[in-house]
Amino acid sequence: MSNKKVASVNSLKPGLKARHMTMIALGGSIGTGLFLASGGAIATAGPGGALLAYTAVGIMVYFLMTSLGELATYMPDSGSFETYASRFVDPSLGFAMGWNFWYNWAITIAAELSAATLIIKYWFPESSSLMWSVLFLAIILGINVLSVKGYGESEYWFAMIKIAVVVVFLVIGVLMIFGILGGKAVGFSNFTTGDAPFHGGFLGVLGVFMAAGFSFQGTEMVGVAAGESDNPREHVPRAIRQVFWRILIFYILAILVIGLLIPYTNPDLLKDGIESIGVSPFTLVFEKAGLAFAASVMNAVILSSVLSAGNSGMYASSRVLYSLAKRGKAPKFLGKLNRNGIPMNALLMTTLVGMTAFFASLFGDGVVYTWLLNASGMCGFITWLGIAISHYRFRRAYLAQGRDLNDLPYRARWFPFGPIFAFALCLVVILGQSMSSFNGDSIDWYGLVVTYISVPLFLILWLGYKWSKGSKLIPLKDCELDAPSER
Repeated sequence: MSNKKVASVNSLKPGLKARHMTMIALGGSIGTGLFLASGGAIATAGPGGALLAYTAVGIMVYFLMTSLGELATYMPDSGSFETYASRFVDPSLGFAMGWNFWYNWAITIAAELSAATLIIKYWFPESSSLMWSVLFLAIILGINVLSVKGYGESEYWFAMIKIAVVVVFLVIGVLMIFGILGGKAVGFSNFTTGDAPFHGGFLGVLGVFMAAGFSFQGTEMVGVAAGESDNPREHVPRAIRQVFWRILIFYILAILVIGLLIPYTNPDLLKDGIESIGVSPFTLVFEKAGLAFAASVMNAVILSSVLSAGNSGMYASSRVLYSLAKRGKAPKFLGKLNRNGIPMNALLMTTLVGMTAFFASLFGDGVVYTWLLNASGMCGFITWLGIAISHYRFRRAYLAQGRDLNDLPYRARWFPFGPIFAFALCLVVILGQSMSSFNGDSIDWYGLVVTYISVPLFLILWLGYKWSKGSKLIPLKDCELDAPSER
């Protein structure tokens, strides 16, 4: 019997192929976090500290992806995290995770629109920000309205651009390290500059853990996309298996090359904002190699990364909102599909919220927008915690109900170490967010509230649903392992 899905009139239509799934998994993890924030990470913790933090978080993300891979191949569903938490843990946790994920990416769309307008002004400084934001929003919405294949194709090519740039960067960087390009060999001299390779002590490394965590957010998109894959039982495991090597190559090697070529004391590394593309570590290395057009190239690449993030956010958040509506956890009208199998109402609602948040950034010095953005800051980590908990409970329920692990289409290795390690490290990163708010005897209460505002919002959703619906932790033997997936 074929594993391929047959789309019904009332279901999302499978349109994502193996190459789309692989690039969605990869494209979500390569973006401004690598192209811009990597420099700040090296400046904060030194090349050794940044390498250690990115490696540890990379391993954590790999375990999270294998956990998600086991769940998504067994039960492909566009509701993804919401579905798994609802069936294997508690419906209230699923409700909170679904809305948490939707809110996170709806606000991120607004953030990416703001970033795109700043980037485009590198070439057109006198142009209208509003004009560019409306244009970019129209492009992202248009891609998502056409078909799921349109989203898959756009992400495929966005990811290809990013991969090509990182590969060229690594080749040029290695040639420079050995003196084949750009003058004399650098070797390991920058790894021992000042108090390198580790700078800033434990707190420095902990700070980079947070930056690395934000950089990797987006890899979980493959779990949502599994619901519209034309053969999830083959495509998802293939995408997951490649993630480990790609994290190693594209993140760890890139951080190593930057650390070897640019001393952590270089003040330009501290400029890691979207408006500082001219001093992105990638730009600095390319210029050092004698490529005069480096800044313009990196500007174009970072623009494609920003649009890719907005595109993915639009796709994933609308699918999760659709899934919530199908299960009675969101207004019913959001669960309707058009003739092409696109959840148009959910898509338009997400666009409206993203657009409203963007307009909030234009008024009152962006105070409202800043709070909205800060509230979404920790949502990704909450999603990761939920994935680890859901996988742990799924595997235990699977065994408690007398199932054979050999029947799983994809089995995550290192269970239970994988989800437990991911959960613990994610918790450390979340708790570590507040360290900078404690300066000696004083406490930065504003910074503390801004950092953790998403936590009480999540708890209100979780506990509010639990009390109003009377939901409880599902006993392992009662977890719905065979229930048909509502798509």
